[in-house]
Amino acid sequence: MEENTLRETTDITYKPVGQFEETRFEKIHNVIFHDSNKASISVAEEIAKLIRTKQAKGKNCVLGLATGSSPIRVYEELVRMHKEEGLSFKNVITFNLDEYLPMEKSNIQSYYYFMHEHLFNHIDILPENIHIPDGTVPMENTVEYCLSYEKKIKESGGLDFQLLGIGRTGHIGFNEPGSHENSGTRVITLDHITRVDAAPAFLGIENVPRKAITMGIATVRKAKRIVLLGWGENKASIIKKTIEGEISSHVPATYLQEHENCTFVLDDGAGSQLTRNKTPWLVRSCEWNEELISKAIVWLCGITEKTILSLTDKDYNDNGMADLLALEDSYDLNIKMFNRLQHTITGWPGGKPGADDTNRPERARPEKKRVIIFSPHPDDDVISMGGTFDRLVEQGHDVHVAYQTSGNIAVSDKDARKYAEIALQIEPSKKAQQLIDNISKKTESSIDSVEVRKLKGSIRRSESYAATRYMGLNDKNVHFLNLPFYETGTIKKKSLSEEDITIMMNIISEIKPHQIYAAGDLADPHGTHKVCLDAVLESLKRLSTKDFIKDCWLWLYRGAWHEWDINEIEMAVPMSPSQVLKKRNAIFCHQSQKDGVMFQGDDSREFWMRAEERNKNTANRYRALGMASYSAMEAFVRHKF
Repeated sequence: MEENTLRETTDITYKPVGQFEETRFEKIHNVIFHDSNKASISVAEEIAKLIRTKQAKGKNCVLGLATGSSPIRVYEELVRMHKEEGLSFKNVITFNLDEYLPMEKSNIQSYYYFMHEHLFNHIDILPENIHIPDGTVPMENTVEYCLSYEKKIKESGGLDFQLLGIGRTGHIGFNEPGSHENSGTRVITLDHITRVDAAPAFLGIENVPRKAITMGIATVRKAKRIVLLGWGENKASIIKKTIEGEISSHVPATYLQEHENCTFVLDDGAGSQLTRNKTPWLVRSCEWNEELISKAIVWLCGITEKTILSLTDKDYNDNGMADLLALEDSYDLNIKMFNRLQHTITGWPGGKPGADDTNRPERARPEKKRVIIFSPHPDDDVISMGGTFDRLVEQGHDVHVAYQTSGNIAVSDKDARKYAEIALQIEPSKKAQQLIDNISKKTESSIDSVEVRKLKGSIRRSESYAATRYMGLNDKNVHFLNLPFYETGTIKKKSLSEEDITIMMNIISEIKPHQIYAAGDLADPHGTHKVCLDAVLESLKRLSTKDFIKDCWLWLYRGAWHEWDINEIEMAVPMSPSQVLKKRNAIFCHQSQKDGVMFQGDDSREFWMRAEERNKNTANRYRALGMASYSAMEAFVRHKF
């Protein structure tokens, strides 16, 4: 959809949410951008305009600021405007939403560190105008401290603008489910889900503090203007509950429904579950195209619990699709959709030699294809498409696996020390002892040394070789790219660089693939998948004039967090029970990622369990729509670059 213009200040009038048919379910004003980058720039521009307006009047601008991944791009743009456009922050007073308790300012996981790293160290804000809750306050003094924080906000004139993110529990700041609408700044016990989401940054949930200091719901709602940022499909469900649901302490963000100047700024993924996007035929007349028809029919089968071929005119009419029936009768709609879905199923992901490929997902020629499987981490290949990987090798294609990052951050200190101790026992050396000493002396606020990161990367590399050998792949076809953006030793990565792109272009140019498989799962909780996909797409864009690229198809798989919707799938590869077991065993080769997942997202199960259930569910969904019955299926979408 088209990008909308944000309301700039409280004196701008606008038509209330719900006035239009398509937004009648929505109780909070929201705008949806195609991507979070453009959305973040627009929010930064609004903040900059407010700062300059206040400056022109000789007044201070009081900002409430958030942490987390959502506002990072906003802060980057504000820094750019300061350096390149002369935006001054000398009249700006800031109050941060929250801080872990206990938490030292020097700890790289502290919000004090975060704000200085991403914003304050790069602008001309006066140090005395920066206010961040103090994570070192003794527990017996927290009540007095929180009252003083509230008093400082009031003495500064109140918040002119409050920037927010949203957690999967619906928390804003650290106002967890159960928070009262009249709550002020206080100490709160963090919800388990919140701690799970924070676990990647702390390298394990056991390291995440259990308490925090947070501004209260009432404190936030006193701001003259509120903008909440929501990025990605993993936020879509809670965004829908917040915007369309009833006000409830179980979803604290719903209290924002009562704020007169609040906007949710979303990307396509975060807004995907809103009624007007997920099922637009329920709120307005639609311009029906093949994509929307497919989406509607799959949804209709789910609502009616019927197969595609058993849907009737009444089913369409009763569920908001009467205008579709005016264009085409249900029999023709059903047959077309059944055939479309049937044609996505293939046991030949590289194309079936000598077959008529008119209605097949992949080309029959060339019969033997050169294939690159790009794997963001050293186990995404087998987790996400292990069955298809097996088929491609079995069917004689020239398969290459390219691991884009070292994956070292996901190896625990415990495992790293174990391997270092084994090395020391096999052949005593000063280097092995130094590795053991580095790991044993590591503190919460420190990051791994380069040597320890190399050790952890070597562990992931050896496990990858074990898995690819088990899948029948020759070692010469396994490539470790170690993209530099990843090599920071922390969960926070660098931006994609020319060096990253050059490495990617080189491997693609060397192999000259007919097929590329890449991770399209942007719900990855630590963001590496998105950066790795960006690297693939940018490389293909730059290589687009090469003759071999014209014969190259890009297939996107999804990882351990989400699967493609059935209506999106363009190739579904069935798996036999023996292939399911083979895929499981390949995943087991990644021993450092077993028996406790460091980056588990919203699911505490191990990756092999998630993968098997996801593949089984995909097969079950196909069967429920009237297709043949399979044990499991892996799904892909073709990206036409």
